[in-house]
Amino acid sequence: MGMMEGKVVVVTGAGGGIGRGIALAMAAAGARVVANDLGVSLSGEGADAGPAQRVANEIVAAGGQAVANTDSVSTWAGAHKIVQCALDQFGRIDAVVNNAGNLRDRMFHKMNEEEWRSVIDVHLNGSFFVSRAAANHFRDQEGGAYVHMTSTSGLIGNFGQANYSAAKLGIVGLSKSIALDMGRYKVRSNCIAPFAWSRMTDSIPATTPDEVARVERMKKMEAGKIAPMAVFLASDAAADVTAQIFAVRANEIMLMGQSRPVRSVHMSEGWTPETIAATAIPAMRGSFYALERSPDVINWDPI
Repeated sequence: MGMMEGKVVVVTGAGGGIGRGIALAMAAAGARVVANDLGVSLSGEGADAGPAQRVANEIVAAGGQAVANTDSVSTWAGAHKIVQCALDQFGRIDAVVNNAGNLRDRMFHKMNEEEWRSVIDVHLNGSFFVSRAAANHFRDQEGGAYVHMTSTSGLIGNFGQANYSAAKLGIVGLSKSIALDMGRYKVRSNCIAPFAWSRMTDSIPATTPDEVARVERMKKMEAGKIAPMAVFLASDAAADVTAQIFAVRANEIMLMGQSRPVRSVHMSEGWTPETIAATAIPAMRGSFYALERSPDVINWDPI
């Protein structure tokens, strides 16, 4: 009997890469799966029911239960249709995996409004909309699990991804708030920062020897390696795990730190701009995070 036996899971962005791996793993663990994917390009263009249907067919062919769904996570109505699909097909919903994503990479000073809004709409708004659509059902049944995909681009930062980084760090805040608001109903919310080679990372530039080496390292990180953590977090085995951020890189699992005070300085008379410059900042400067991308940060390979 699998860890997800009898449960119903919605996986967004399930048509390929990490999402496909999670959908297949959920089904292998006994879950009935709604495989949601618009079937659009990485930049959000076009639409094709094929990817979602192929994943659903693959699950059914392996003896599991699944249905394809092509509604958009980026609208309130679309998100509610995704959750309703689970209810109509399987009679309940037990977990949501917010994996749908797109990219509009551009250096910050060149990014336009459409590039900003389109990424926020899918990643951040989409995670909220689908989570909210499931919330009342989770509350009424006093149980449920959210698994959100964040990124080290948000946790650490990355070049040319102000929109994506902002959305992915916003998802962390969303997940923490869900965990606080829904904890009384035995609902959990956690984030995964995945390291894996997929079409979301296939666009990473590789024009210098260092960039080529970085891409070659990442190609060794299989998308399917993310799925076991997602299955665990959605299962009852994770009943006491909530508001956490896990990074998964190949066979390595990391618990990520969360924002906490690093250093404090007190001035009994109160601060002025001048005393901040003369006293507070010099005392704190040794604890500053470096703005430049050090070798340690580069090794994170933001995704």
